[in-house]
Amino acid sequence: MKIAVAVSGGGDSLASLLRLLGEGHEVFALHGRFLPEPDQRAESGLAEACAAHGVPLHVLDLRAAFEARVAAPFAAEYLSGRTPNPCARCNAAMKFGLLLDEALALGAQALATGHYAASGAHPAYGWALSRGADPVKDQSYFLSLVPRERLMLAHFPLAATSKAEARAGLDARGVVPPLPEESQEICFVPDDDYRAFLAARSPELPGPGPAVLPDGTRVGAHQGLWRTTIGQRRGLGLSWREPLYVLDKDVAQNTLVVAPKEALLVEEFRAGEVNLLVDRELWPEDVLVQTRYRESARPARVELSAGGMAVRFAEPHVRPAPGQVAAVYDAGGAVLAGAVIV
Repeated sequence: MKIAVAVSGGGDSLASLLRLLGEGHEVFALHGRFLPEPDQRAESGLAEACAAHGVPLHVLDLRAAFEARVAAPFAAEYLSGRTPNPCARCNAAMKFGLLLDEALALGAQALATGHYAASGAHPAYGWALSRGADPVKDQSYFLSLVPRERLMLAHFPLAATSKAEARAGLDARGVVPPLPEESQEICFVPDDDYRAFLAARSPELPGPGPAVLPDGTRVGAHQGLWRTTIGQRRGLGLSWREPLYVLDKDVAQNTLVVAPKEALLVEEFRAGEVNLLVDRELWPEDVLVQTRYRESARPARVELSAGGMAVRFAEPHVRPAPGQVAAVYDAGGAVLAGAVIV
């Protein structure tokens, strides 16, 4: 089988490439330039590694598309009071968007990546995207916005592999990834400091304003709504008789609404941009919903309509942040749908 492998320069994508070679597939590598300044260390290291294993490497300049489809919307979402998830957007628009298009144009039958996720035949759904075997590194959450027809052309060689096993495989072959083993959280935000990133892009950012309790009682001031996210406690600069958390952001009034932790608990929320990965009639009645990457999926009921998705938790749960992803799972770890929290 002819398979393209999306390679970033990190260990996971190289481990995927070597695994496919070992299985006898015809492989070529694709590296997308996403950031304004190409990473010469990554590109030279990838060229060396691919040449050593006889793998053709294609480098694509996707910087303009990445800016338009990922980086600019990320900044705009924050300034509108939301908390965007750029990795999920990138997977849909870039990796399984433009990179997949190029892979197919070059004759590949599938695009492989270093994601810790699984996809393929499923006894109940016919096909499904599912959690990877490594529960700590599972990345199916970030893939839930990718359309089903696109994911059906994806291949995840690390589906049944742990991070430690992938690294051991590289060490056994003497392959040293050109980039650090653990990349920063958001690849285009230097030092993972999104506030500095936004300030550099938008010199005239909205300034300070009042911070109030839900009843309107003023408890201090915020330094810019774009500096905060729903559920945040640290760094608010507020003094009160009990810890306060960000409950809401009133962009029109430039007002931050804060409250004690118990006020963050909600029973339901709405989401839009629903991406169905399994036909609704095949879903179990009770499902699990995950609204943040570093959290467990919680039992819930989901109703779909033309207007989006309504989720009701079995028990009150911390209010999810608008702009983040809500991924719906069954009890076995199959992803039923993804959506963007409203």
